[in-house]
Amino acid sequence: MNAKNNFNFDRVKAMLPEIQKALEESRENLLASLVIISEIPAPTFQEAARIQYLKDRFTEYGLTNYTCDETGNGSVVIDGATGERNILILAHVDTVHKSSVDHTVTVLPDIVFGPGVGDNSLGVAMLATLPLILEKINYQFHSNLILMGAVRSLGRGNLEGQRFFLNNVNRKIDAGICVEGLKLGRLSYKSLGMRRGQFNVTVPQEAAWHPFGTFGAVRVMNQVINRLNQIPLPTDPRSTIILGSIDGGESYNTLATKATLRFEVRSESDRVPEEVEKELRLIAEEVASESGAEVKMDIFAQRLSGGIHFSHPLVHATRSVMDALDIEPIIRPSTSEISEFINHGIPAVTLGITECDNLGQPDETIYIEPIIRGAAQIIGVLIAIDQGAIDEY
Repeated sequence: MNAKNNFNFDRVKAMLPEIQKALEESRENLLASLVIISEIPAPTFQEAARIQYLKDRFTEYGLTNYTCDETGNGSVVIDGATGERNILILAHVDTVHKSSVDHTVTVLPDIVFGPGVGDNSLGVAMLATLPLILEKINYQFHSNLILMGAVRSLGRGNLEGQRFFLNNVNRKIDAGICVEGLKLGRLSYKSLGMRRGQFNVTVPQEAAWHPFGTFGAVRVMNQVINRLNQIPLPTDPRSTIILGSIDGGESYNTLATKATLRFEVRSESDRVPEEVEKELRLIAEEVASESGAEVKMDIFAQRLSGGIHFSHPLVHATRSVMDALDIEPIIRPSTSEISEFINHGIPAVTLGITECDNLGQPDETIYIEPIIRGAAQIIGVLIAIDQGAIDEY
């Protein structure tokens, strides 16, 4: 660490009222973008329409150096006065909701609800509106700001878009901010070790016609879950297995021939997910041999643990901005885009914009009132980085 650092947070704090005023003036633009983006279906690997919307907005604001790379990421650079730093502001554009879901969004005086409005349509809307907001602020950035809509982030996407960008970008990225719609107060600067996958159970088709004595796929999957729940997990490092969803079967009177269980293993250590993966493969083999069903375990995404420390100047500056805006930090490690910044040695934080209800449901609901403070913290952190908050590292 270099002890010399001229960063003065008072300069950032003094700008926060002006930032909030600019956000109030841009509120309708932000909400309009939120509605339009939310109503564009964007399941992972099908994000092109949302990326096109970002391109249209950036072009509308006079930004002419827009690029779309081979994976489909859309990015634009707002050149700084000196270009002495490059700050990447990223929001993932994909969503967990299928295209077949009704994406109609409803806006009421205090709330907005619809599929994916918070995760992560609001984050993308913030990205789309950021050039307009920055124009209203009396501040000249020295750093180059790279605004990027990242594709192929969720599920089997496994952060492919962001990873491709960071592997191929032709400039040094000095810092990163992951913009998430949810949750206000979220402050992630570490990544968890993780394995994400699913069990697939298939029983012979003829089992569906046998009235007695056969195991349907749902019952076989129950055996998998029972064994999975017996896996010992340490409390230090903290570790868990999340059973995200299960589906299978068609009706009351027919044995299910297929079932799927989606899961995620998370830990503060890389060792635990690696060991649990071995256990899961043994469970698949054991249940298959006992039941006669086909049981397959597929791991399609993983993360390595790591990150910057609580004492890192980026974390300190972020907490100072949050404190000035009366935002209570919720400090938790993440399996989001923060992990790819970590893998590339780039200091970064993940920040959330507002509060929500019914996360992941078709009526996912976000609250409008907190958005101004949530968006202001992102701009405040950007200015802190631009003024040298992390230059001592």
